[in-house]
Amino acid sequence: MERLSAIPLVMLAAASAHAEELTLSTEHQDLRLVPVAEDLEQPWGVAILPGDLYVISERTGQIQTFYNGERQEVEGLPGIHVEGQAGLLDIAASPDYPDTGWIYFTYSSGDVDSTATALARGRLAGDRLVDVEELFEQNRRSEPSTYPGSRLAWMGDDTLLMSVGDRGTPGRAQDTQDHAGSILRLDPQGLAPEDNPLLEEAGYLPEIYSWGHRRVLGLAVDEKRSNVWAVESRSNGHDELLLLQRGRNHGWADEAEDSEVLVEDAGSGLFNEEDVVEPAYRFAEDVSPSGLAVVNGAHYPQWEGNLLVGGLESEQLYRFEVNGGEIAEREELLDEPQGPVREVRQGPDGYLYVLIGDEDGTLYRLEPEE
Repeated sequence: MERLSAIPLVMLAAASAHAEELTLSTEHQDLRLVPVAEDLEQPWGVAILPGDLYVISERTGQIQTFYNGERQEVEGLPGIHVEGQAGLLDIAASPDYPDTGWIYFTYSSGDVDSTATALARGRLAGDRLVDVEELFEQNRRSEPSTYPGSRLAWMGDDTLLMSVGDRGTPGRAQDTQDHAGSILRLDPQGLAPEDNPLLEEAGYLPEIYSWGHRRVLGLAVDEKRSNVWAVESRSNGHDELLLLQRGRNHGWADEAEDSEVLVEDAGSGLFNEEDVVEPAYRFAEDVSPSGLAVVNGAHYPQWEGNLLVGGLESEQLYRFEVNGGEIAEREELLDEPQGPVREVRQGPDGYLYVLIGDEDGTLYRLEPEE
């Protein structure tokens, strides 16, 4: 049963931080949101590295690292075009980071005339990113500012999922020879793996894992249950939580959602309503979902297998109970808005981390009350 009322939240002054520590009384356990990194400018993504090193991307084109409360800006990034929604986007450590040191990130590559969403990787060496190499760039450039994406999520076989927005042209999401409006599956070198679902299918780009997406800003892999989840911002209050299906069309856009879209004009001509994957959950209100994590581990025993989703517009944090791939319950965790929720991610320490804010953002760690 869906719970529409919010759970009360109490604010406590944190002894050693400017941001306030937040106490959450949720349905199953009491928790605290503890600030671990502050004063972030338009934060987008976070990689939590072993040893409590937090690496945070800011859309304005910077990477900030935090260790023991000390901030350090990282130099050595490639050229990034910052305009509107374009800029530095998501960031994620490689699964073999302790051995290789690779950090992957997405960004807008280009200039004032056009940009493409690109993927690169590099290694941290003090306050610099070294050995930087661009691995992938979407195949068609666009005006710089609109819906570049992007989120990253590693699968259990060390392949990487990467979302690319529809770049403000909905029909492109139904063109399977255009990376826009797709989720891509890449190997660590940025190439299409040999077992990609559409690799040998005529009319499809080999990197495509799923298509028919508008703006996926939350992406998470649940290896324990063999599920891949995404959250997507749709128009007209149709924001969605998706259980992704490899090699399938997830339905953006059709005339019911965007009256200007004529799907039969899409380059592939492959739109068929009968083949569209329905969302696992459709929000009734405007949420602009951003950030998604699958909850596993001993810190949150009552939330095992649940999903945590953030909201940019709603400034809310949602918990979804999942039963056999279906949504059984929704709980709202914040009673008072703290700013747009940008990202939700589980770290290697088993804790959940929540990135909140815009011009003055904060990274919080979600800790059980003792």
